[in-house]
Amino acid sequence: MKIGFDAKRIVRNHTGLGSYSRTLVNALAALDTDDELLLYAPDEGDPQLRRQIEPRHNVRFVYPSRPLPFGGKLGMAARWREKTIVEQLKADGIELYHGLSGELPAGLKESGIRSIVTIHDLIFLRHPEYYHWWDTLLYRQKFLRTLKEADRIVAISECTKRDILHYGHFPEDRIDIIYQSCSTRFAHPADEHISQRVHAEYDLPAHYILSVGTIEERKNILLAVKALRHLPADLSLVVLGRPTKYLDKVRRYIAEQQLDHRVRFLHGVPNDALPAIYQMAAAFVYPSRYEGFGIPIIEAIQSGLPVVAAKGSCLEEAGGPASLYVDPDDDRALAEALLTALAESDSRVAASRDYVRRFENSDVARQMMDEYRLL
Repeated sequence: MKIGFDAKRIVRNHTGLGSYSRTLVNALAALDTDDELLLYAPDEGDPQLRRQIEPRHNVRFVYPSRPLPFGGKLGMAARWREKTIVEQLKADGIELYHGLSGELPAGLKESGIRSIVTIHDLIFLRHPEYYHWWDTLLYRQKFLRTLKEADRIVAISECTKRDILHYGHFPEDRIDIIYQSCSTRFAHPADEHISQRVHAEYDLPAHYILSVGTIEERKNILLAVKALRHLPADLSLVVLGRPTKYLDKVRRYIAEQQLDHRVRFLHGVPNDALPAIYQMAAAFVYPSRYEGFGIPIIEAIQSGLPVVAAKGSCLEEAGGPASLYVDPDDDRALAEALLTALAESDSRVAASRDYVRRFENSDVARQMMDEYRLL
């Protein structure tokens, strides 16, 4: 079978949606099948990201076959992904198209091409306060269009499936949950020399709690900063992620509480340094108010860290029963949970590692291939 994939995030996105897409495609390509996987991207994107797709005989990138008569490169790319791509899919003989990041092009169902879409979250509907009103309107329109085009939907968590049913009224028997695939590279111990180099290069504290994710209001990292006031003075917080204006608010609090020496922010850290930064930490904290899944939690568990996260979305699904969960507004409870996690680290990590094996590549790939066979 010829399977097409929306590969925009594969070549452009360094984090969540890009990681999901690259990991899943690599895992699918490694299965012993006769399927051909065609990755449709609006351009070649970032060569570093593109090279993360392992070279195999059954995988290739496909780009727009001809320039589109619309002004501006970004406008052309959007138009191609949202509509014009269907002509190319038909010409290439695509039998099934998978929208990897919550979108399908208009006219796909009419073309006769079967389709499936992965929906990661509907935070823009559940919590529109975190978005510009125009973005919320645009994302809602894309979501409703995708529901009309999709033959089946894959939700990456029970939480996301509930939101799809609540906001989209899509038939429940055509929605399946397939948890987000996760690379196993964090489970392998980092080379000692690399760890020493990374520790020195980023001037990491001797004893630190780690948090990974975009530094934005929804991710709620200020709660972890506030929890430091209730934790031992030799314990620091390292926050790794892309900054937004929210970081200014966090820094103001840090300055007011004289916590500058206990908080370190890292931006633009290369992928090959991440395992060492995870594995040198003492624990992992993820106080986000709402997520579709939470891959950093799994990466932390694979790295041997106990996890404390926030209640209220899907993070319990990602971390399992051996991780700890607190109210996203209770900094004292977060501090107490971190102390418990540190004291019981060995037993909690062992149980959590058993739990997260369900998310590793081969099982998720086979589940997705079974989903394709239903169409």
